[in-house]
Amino acid sequence: MLTYAIDRDGTLPMYRKLYELIKTDILRGNLAAGQKLPSRRALAGNLGLGVSTVENAYSLLEDEGYICSQPQRGFFVADITAAVSHTTGARTSVPQKHPSSAAQNLYADFSANRTSADDFPFSVWAKIVRTVLSENRDELMTPSPAAGTLELRTAIAEHLCAFRGMNIDPLCIVVGAGTEYLYGLLIQLLGFEKKYALENPGYSKIQKIYSSYGVCCKTLDMDESGIKIDALKETGTEVVHVSPSHHFPLGLVMPVSRRYELLSWSSQQNGRYIVEDDYDGEFRFTGKPLPTLKSIDALGNVIYMNTFTKTLASTIRISYMVLPPQLMEEFNRRLGFYSCTVPAFEQYALARFMKGGFFEKHINRMRKAYRTKRDLLIEGLEKNSLHGGIKILEENAGLHFLARFDLICTDQEFRQKLLEHGIKMEPLSSYYENPPAVAEHYFVISYSSVPCERIAGCAELIAKTFTQCRRT
Repeated sequence: MLTYAIDRDGTLPMYRKLYELIKTDILRGNLAAGQKLPSRRALAGNLGLGVSTVENAYSLLEDEGYICSQPQRGFFVADITAAVSHTTGARTSVPQKHPSSAAQNLYADFSANRTSADDFPFSVWAKIVRTVLSENRDELMTPSPAAGTLELRTAIAEHLCAFRGMNIDPLCIVVGAGTEYLYGLLIQLLGFEKKYALENPGYSKIQKIYSSYGVCCKTLDMDESGIKIDALKETGTEVVHVSPSHHFPLGLVMPVSRRYELLSWSSQQNGRYIVEDDYDGEFRFTGKPLPTLKSIDALGNVIYMNTFTKTLASTIRISYMVLPPQLMEEFNRRLGFYSCTVPAFEQYALARFMKGGFFEKHINRMRKAYRTKRDLLIEGLEKNSLHGGIKILEENAGLHFLARFDLICTDQEFRQKLLEHGIKMEPLSSYYENPPAVAEHYFVISYSSVPCERIAGCAELIAKTFTQCRRT
């Protein structure tokens, strides 16, 4: 019988703690492949837990391939030898190569949306990899079309239909190694002579990409609903890049009224396009997400972009864009000579992962995990800030939110103080081209890469640093 001492400190759901304990025993070899596990009711009785808690833990272990169930027999430990060697290599290689990396000295980095190794379904992925090597040998030796394999494009279209209510033709999807590469394709497709516009504030890397191609690219200010339509008209913008589902870094969700204003703007002149970046649209914690611009675009003026770096892993450089039919024809005619930058092996593996239902399970699991992290962090900040002074904003969607600190020091001074305590956090002003005064004392908190067991400690350190800065 399995026996564990499970802390009941409330930092994680009980099923998650039990899952972690059993997973650790499997990875360490304490539970051997083929070993029968206790029944859900028996283990619940032994540990003093509810049966549903054990059921949820077993379900999560089974989803990730650590255990398997056999009808009328129960649950057994799966053979994950390949996955264990894979994860071990992945976790030890970086520190060996970069022992002096600054990131190693941080207690928590709230400036980056990386994926924790513990959250990636290594064992399921390892099984799929073996299946692809066994069953797709001929396809793996066949060059992928410029836009990607039909298998992956079809899986993506089915996902968009199920999660976002979008009716997409798989043949209008272009797969590429990261959104940076796809932006470059877009510029070649739409034209170097066009005038491009980005949201201000925004993700500075996008502007650097456009600038590196030598195109005219301006940043346009936003109001409480998103990018200003008047600014688009005044600057003669022809292609605008927006993130309506969850703006980075403000966290705004563009209301339906502004979405239709944007679509109206795009219809008033031939050659106008909207690039819709839905980078973390799968992670909304309250209510149903608003329809994408692409799904309400009747004239074919919206180019939809998304990536698997937020939903699956930050190191999986697979992104995609959905082109209007007329642009897809142009892509095939003018840019079809390009080789797809995503290896066929990864495309077939991801397609199987999606079609097998594992991607949906992974998203649902991560949505719960991220909600738990967010709630713990916000609760900790509010609890440790006994005299107030910390205001949380835009926390209901995506993997970051804003926090306003009632500081009397500068944002950079507060940032430096946090770094001295091992916390990295960037001020909102750093994402503006010309920061306005109203952006002062707001900080962007991206929490996905911070381990759940460190959240409480982070909240204490942030609140402690804030108190020090507030009193000086």
